[in-house]
Amino acid sequence: MTDRWEKLKEEMKEAAKSLGIDKIGVASADPFVSLKQILLNHRELGRESGFEEPDIEKRTNPSLLFDNPQSIIAIAVAYPAKLKDPPKSEPGARRGIMSRSAWGEDYHKVLRDRLAKLEAWLRERVPELRAESMVDTGALSDRAVAERAGIGWSAKNCSIISPELGSWIYLGEMITNLPFAPDEPVTESCGSCTKCIDACPTDALVGPGQLNSSRCISFVTQTKGMLSDEFMRKIGNRLYGCDTCQTVCPVNRGKNWTHHQELQPDMELVKPLLVPLLTVGNKEFQARYGRTSSAWRGKKPIQRNAVIALGNFKEASAVPDLIRVLEQDTRPVLRGTAAWSLARIGGEQARSALLAAADKESDEEARQAIANALEQIDAAANGHEQKAEAGGTND
Repeated sequence: MTDRWEKLKEEMKEAAKSLGIDKIGVASADPFVSLKQILLNHRELGRESGFEEPDIEKRTNPSLLFDNPQSIIAIAVAYPAKLKDPPKSEPGARRGIMSRSAWGEDYHKVLRDRLAKLEAWLRERVPELRAESMVDTGALSDRAVAERAGIGWSAKNCSIISPELGSWIYLGEMITNLPFAPDEPVTESCGSCTKCIDACPTDALVGPGQLNSSRCISFVTQTKGMLSDEFMRKIGNRLYGCDTCQTVCPVNRGKNWTHHQELQPDMELVKPLLVPLLTVGNKEFQARYGRTSSAWRGKKPIQRNAVIALGNFKEASAVPDLIRVLEQDTRPVLRGTAAWSLARIGGEQARSALLAAADKESDEEARQAIANALEQIDAAANGHEQKAEAGGTND
């Protein structure tokens, strides 16, 4: 009987490519004991993003999610890391940038499709199969499962790095009742390299494999409220997500995966002009971005980040557009953020608009943002502007 399951496991791995999967590994369904303690410490230190499954028991014990689990099948699907001949961001036509996880079709949908194909493949051979698949939004930690299944090692930047594929991989898993023997974990590691930790714009990587999610730019770009001056400067022109800790990784050098057509980027979506984003309506936003992973929080965070990016570019031609946001947008967060950007750009037109807005603004948070902007614009005029510490804009 053991030979049957070992043979099926090997056949499954050989079938991976035909199923649109780049790597398959098998993990035991035992509780993730060490992970549980890490997550408890993470919570105690206030380092959660708030997007996680709140029940730590469910995140670390597969038997709470599935009756009598026997194995967990982990999959990896590689995605592109480079843009071919991208449009230029230049004065008068500044552009933002979406992280690679938002390129192409929503990876949740793509991986669910791959897992469904894998499940159908298994059911043809094992009619009594029971399985439950999950991608990112499931209770289990995709990375913990992938590490245990031998997909790759857990890196200092909190990604899973596959020796063959690098960290440009989406992860998913399937809990099953199939008694597959687990694979061996990958023994490679990051060694003494700390490039990701050193490059993190906000020092969110507080140690090897330790992330303060609340400071991670990727998380910050997906929030909806007003941001601090520090975070707005360090966002640069990022509209959604952040890839810095992966782009500096030596293992990723030269790796770019273009064989999954639905994950390939539309240049105008992943590096869009900023000014048109300020006035995009809900219907148009959904038509353009609804099929991507960046749409799940709606248009507000992306519009706020576009406002921030124009300020970080100090794009003077955008001042009239930012003034319209300041004066007319119904959302206080957008008005307050526009005030910040106008102060970053400076000039008499911006100052006059801020003075007028200060008299009319009714929202307390936006009023404070306008007051801070006026202080900054006056300080800059007097030569006392604080030194910018932007996370970098990508032209």
